[in-house]
Amino acid sequence: MRLIADLHIHSRYSRATSPEMDLPGLAYWAKRKGIDLLGTGDFTHPEWLANLKRHLRPAGNGFHEYRGVDFLLTAEIAAVWREDGRGRRVHLLAFAPSIEAASRINHELGGLGRLDRDGRPMINRSVIDVVEAIWGAAPDAVVIPAHAWTPWYSVFGSKSGFDSLEACFGPYVSRIPAIETGLSSDPAMNWRVSALDGVALISCSDAHSPHRLGREVTLFDLKEPGYGALVGALRVPSDRRCFGTVEVYPQEGKYHYDGHRKCNVVLSPAEAEGLENLCPVCGKPLTKGVLHRVEELADREGGQCLGGVAGCCHLVPLEEIIAQAVGIGPNSRHVAREYDALVGRYGNEFRVLLSITREALARATSPRILEAIMQVRAGNVRTEPGYDGVYGRVSIPLATGD
Repeated sequence: MRLIADLHIHSRYSRATSPEMDLPGLAYWAKRKGIDLLGTGDFTHPEWLANLKRHLRPAGNGFHEYRGVDFLLTAEIAAVWREDGRGRRVHLLAFAPSIEAASRINHELGGLGRLDRDGRPMINRSVIDVVEAIWGAAPDAVVIPAHAWTPWYSVFGSKSGFDSLEACFGPYVSRIPAIETGLSSDPAMNWRVSALDGVALISCSDAHSPHRLGREVTLFDLKEPGYGALVGALRVPSDRRCFGTVEVYPQEGKYHYDGHRKCNVVLSPAEAEGLENLCPVCGKPLTKGVLHRVEELADREGGQCLGGVAGCCHLVPLEEIIAQAVGIGPNSRHVAREYDALVGRYGNEFRVLLSITREALARATSPRILEAIMQVRAGNVRTEPGYDGVYGRVSIPLATGD
């Protein structure tokens, strides 16, 4: 059973999140995007968990159903502490097999910190303390490092992370089945680090609004649907049950390159090294980007799939494709009409982006939008890397007007 899964999102109980990130909104947009399995996000928040308990229908296999969409109970937790003279800030994804398990996890985590202030709670304890609380409450819960390379809040982050999974998780490292690569990296970058060969690489949207759902997803081919099969796929990535990802271009992520936002300085790793990682305008330390951090830990060249692990596909969201094709903002009514027409005709966004033939699309949209979709499928895009919290840009060359 093949699944398109987006397992890291946030509910309306997280800060800076759309009020539409409730169950009706999530189910509606999951169908439009073509997502088969969606994380609930934020099960650590008491009000959101109560909402999930009221409205989700257990499927009997560890998934939960709402309006025809399967959900997995998920949450992001921020562990913040000091270790070896450094401040550490590592974000974790947790998966739970049932509402009851999530409730037990919340009870244990509630003893370490407040859970009701934010959908992504901050726990002022070490990762070891957090995972012991989670697994003490629910031994079959899954813990995965979230957006593993971002500078400020991740396991490999240049500002607050570690150089290895072992250094962070200690005796529990064998229980970490995967990492989330994050928007500023992709599998090809992660394959350069041989220490990651034994873990699965997953991609998720980390969406705070419905339109962002599915901007990155993980592809599974499960023998049967359910929590146990999903966890098994993560634990044996070479079995091809977790067989790939759909990604935004990592250059579009807001921490891909090195830089200093205040001074509008953006640099490649080599350029930053040539300046001793100091801003050439103000002399302060640069924020070291994900590409630079990967190069620090890499022990082989990239660009190929190793160890039998499948590859990834880079896409541009359909609304952005339409907006570039017609030359207006992605939030305009015209873009919404074109998007609705294509998704309404062909079922969902991923079908439009990946599988509907050129001939069929030509009957449903303008030549310019068709050309833009075909250019994205062929990988013919230009990128401007993001840096220090500034999103990068992906532009689609078109035959006229670009």
